[in-house]
This record gives sequence, C-alpha cells and structure tokens, in this order.
Amino acid sequence: MAVQDVTTRTAGAGKEPTPTTPAHGSRPARSGRLRALEPLLWLGPALVLILAVVIWPVVEMVRTSLMDISSTGVVRGFAGGDNYTELFAEPDLPGVVLRTLVWVVGVVTVTIVVSLALAQLLNSRFPGRRLVRWALIVPWAASVLMTALTWRWMLNNFYGVVNRVLMDVGILDKPVNWLAHPAQAFAWMMAVAVFVSLPFTAFVILAGLGTVPAEVYEAARLDGAGTARTYLSITLPLLRPSLMVAAIINVINVFNSFPVIWSMTRGGPGFATDTSTTYMYKLAFDNQAVGESAAMAVVNFALILLVVLLYLRVVRSREEIG
Repeated sequence: MAVQDVTTRTAGAGKEPTPTTPAHGSRPARSGRLRALEPLLWLGPALVLILAVVIWPVVEMVRTSLMDISSTGVVRGFAGGDNYTELFAEPDLPGVVLRTLVWVVGVVTVTIVVSLALAQLLNSRFPGRRLVRWALIVPWAASVLMTALTWRWMLNNFYGVVNRVLMDVGILDKPVNWLAHPAQAFAWMMAVAVFVSLPFTAFVILAGLGTVPAEVYEAARLDGAGTARTYLSITLPLLRPSLMVAAIINVINVFNSFPVIWSMTRGGPGFATDTSTTYMYKLAFDNQAVGESAAMAVVNFALILLVVLLYLRVVRSREEIG
C-alpha cells in the first residue's frame, strides 16, 4: 500500500496542476455586453418617443397615400400610385406649390432680417430694456389662431382699425377689403406670419449675441474697425450657429403654418391663397379625397426636407469657402 502511494505520488509529481475552469467563465463577457447596452437605458425613452411621434406617423402617412380610402374612412384596397396620379393632375397644384415656396422663403427671410435688428436693439443697454423684452414675448405667448383672428378683425373693411388709421392719415379715400383680393390677402398673411415668428427668432439670435466675447469687439476697435465692418466681419460669422437653428425651425414652422391662413382667408377666394397645408385639408374634408390628401402630405414632407437640405448645403458650402 505504501509502495503504491509512493508510485502514485512520483507519477504525478512531474505534472503541472490542471487549471480549474471557473463555474461562471462567461461572466466577464456577459458583463461587457451588458455594459455596452447600458446607454440604451438612457436613450431608450427618447428613441421610443421618436418612433411613436415621428417615424410611425410618417410610415402611416406613406401607407395611407397608397390606399384607396372612401370618404367615410373605409379602406377599400391598395391603390398603388393612383392617388399621386390624381394629385399631380390637379390644375391648382402648381400654383399651390409655387405659393408655398414664396410663402416660406418670404416669411423666413423677412423674419430673420427683422430679428437681427431687433436682437441687436435688445442686446444694447437702454432704459426699459427689460420691459421691451417682455413685450416682444407677447405675440409668441399668445395663441397663433387668436393673433390671426385679431388681424382679420383689424383688416375688416367696415370696422377694421387698419382702414380707419389709413383713412385718417389720408392714405386711403375709402375702406379697402384687404382679404378679398388674393395678392393683398397673401401679403397681409405673410406679414402676420412674420409677426408671430419674430419673438422666437429674435430671442434665438439674442442668445447668440450673448455668447460673443467682448474681447473680440475690443480688439476690432483697437484695429480701427467701424460699426458696419465689425458687424459684418465679427458678429454675423459668430451668429452662424444661431441663425442656422432659427432658419431651420422657422422653415419647418412656416411650411406647416395652418392657423394663420385658415383663420384669415380659408385659402380663398377659391384656392388663390392656399399653401400646401390648407390645400391638403381641403382635399381631405372638402373633396373627400383622403388618399389624395395623404399623397399631398407626403409631397409636403418631401418639400420640407428638400428646403432644409438645400439650406444646409448652402450654409456648409459658405463655411468651406470662408
């Protein structure tokens, strides 16, 4: 027995002990994977919100545009591209698209130009500056529908204050029905859209002005740069991020601006002051063409993306040149 034990010990003496495999050998790899998925816990709610509020409505909009839907909302089958064919055959569509582009470019351009001046004014020091800033918030805080209805009342040819003021100062001899003529009505609607867009844009630019270091202006003054030169060479380039944010948000808001147009003219007379949003509404509820209206919504969405991408491309090319 002793000889056998010694032999066994001798035989096993030259061998290294076999490493024991841990019972939970995959735990480090599993914990690494869990750590990699940890950001999803923070991004998850935002992703779910984007899927529910943005992606799913877009998918549903495209799906609806490809369906044959009755006026009562019953899906009668797959329509393919018939809704788009009928939409592009509408005689009023080219005028609506052109008017929408004029509406967006005109309102956004005037809004940004006026907001630059307003922001510069509000950034300077003068008595009552805080009161003026609070007053500028009023059109933004008020309902857009209420503001548009107020302007519609002010433009009325019988009791509107606009006609009364213009007649009192001698500009008009008799009241004018401003909203009865398409060109005049469209111009006034653009003015109201600028009015309700100014507060947000002015405060975005004002926030951008607050980030410009005072040392930069001091250096420009020491170099002998004048006011105009300083503004064009220093202020505007440094305001580029704020201007980009303001322009993109304004393009999206103005493109989808429904209350101003609908409450002031309902797109009339006829379709003469319609943009894509009010035209889409008329297709769905006046013409009872739900599928065609969904096709118009897809076209409207594509136009918004196109305008935003073109703007970003122009801004990027200017930055590369600069």
